[in-house]
Amino acid sequence: MPDTTLPAEAYKRGTPAYVYDLNEVERCHRTLVAALPQPSRLYYSLKANPHPAVVARLSRIGCSLEVSSAGELATALAAGADPAAILYTGPGKRDAEVRDAVAAGVRWFSVDSPHGLDQVDRAMAAQAGTARCLLRLNGHEQAAGQGLTMTGIASQFGADTEWLEAEPDAFASRPRASVSGLHLYLGTNLMTESELLAQFAAALRTAQRAQAVMRDRIEVLDLGGGFGAPFARSGHLPSLSTLAGELARLLDDSFAGWRDGRPLVAFESGRFLTATCGTLITRAVDVKWSHGTQVVVLESGINHLGGMSGLRRLPPLLPELANGSGGGGPAERSLVTGPLCTPLDIWVRAAPVPPVRPGDVLEVPNVGAYGLTASLTGFLGHPAPLEVIVEGGEITEVSRLVWERHAIDRTEES
Repeated sequence: MPDTTLPAEAYKRGTPAYVYDLNEVERCHRTLVAALPQPSRLYYSLKANPHPAVVARLSRIGCSLEVSSAGELATALAAGADPAAILYTGPGKRDAEVRDAVAAGVRWFSVDSPHGLDQVDRAMAAQAGTARCLLRLNGHEQAAGQGLTMTGIASQFGADTEWLEAEPDAFASRPRASVSGLHLYLGTNLMTESELLAQFAAALRTAQRAQAVMRDRIEVLDLGGGFGAPFARSGHLPSLSTLAGELARLLDDSFAGWRDGRPLVAFESGRFLTATCGTLITRAVDVKWSHGTQVVVLESGINHLGGMSGLRRLPPLLPELANGSGGGGPAERSLVTGPLCTPLDIWVRAAPVPPVRPGDVLEVPNVGAYGLTASLTGFLGHPAPLEVIVEGGEITEVSRLVWERHAIDRTEES
């Protein structure tokens, strides 16, 4: 978690509000870069937190950007990122968005099938040069640990390795879409070095199988990520003190030239870089008793936090709540809900909650990743929370998400 407390001014700007500490973002970036074998490239996955200030800061300090939608691409470009260095991923790209991406200067794509290669090739017809593509593979091994499995099962992500082995010509370069490497991502939110190393070892085995049949040379090897972080509870990022050395040894055994950039090894992270930078502050709007249970109704529900937890995209939402309004006393096990008109709007059914009264402000830590934009923000039309940017203990920016004509915009708040 950040070493600094929330500035008092943050509470005065209004609630609910997400507060993001840019100093913590930079600290997390330094920590992860130090934990990775070098040379390597690190991509920030915008899906974790696409706030423009967060994206701009990571881009400015040297983190590459990975996007998977036209909206994320627009944010990355507005942050000043070089379009030719952005990696565009995702299993369901429409022809129009690929054309728009190449017109904007994007030249790196992750593709999941021969159709994806053809799609990029067609989109480049009106452009000079070629686009470079990473073949995303779905290996036969699943990642161990608590993360979300993304390979080793029937999936929209990637092509089965067996398909590549059976039809290598189908996965060869096109005239304007060069196959330049591989993209492997086995799982997410892995909290131990052993789980991460097992995942990367499996990815390297798949890459070796692919290399044996590919018609093109592997110039870039994107091993994905899966670096875990606490979610909505106090805690720290996992220690990765031995990861770089152990992973370097695995790479030495698999791709002897990687230390000279042959291939260039890449990694991706969203939650490790941003989870601990964010705190949600929200007020209790009602406190009552029902069937012997204290019920705390907040102004934030699944529309502000945890809307995707029921889909297993996030860890289960078991928030730790601190009373930012002060006051002491023993915690009471409580049903914690939001204000939405549905019985599904429950954060947790039995959580220890400090003494709380209507109007008190509660804080939820470590929600800088998969917080607001991973929630059901459009359901029932409640206003989105404020988003407050903090640096050096001072507020530098306040904005609010606004839905307009199916697009997200941010308006500055005074």
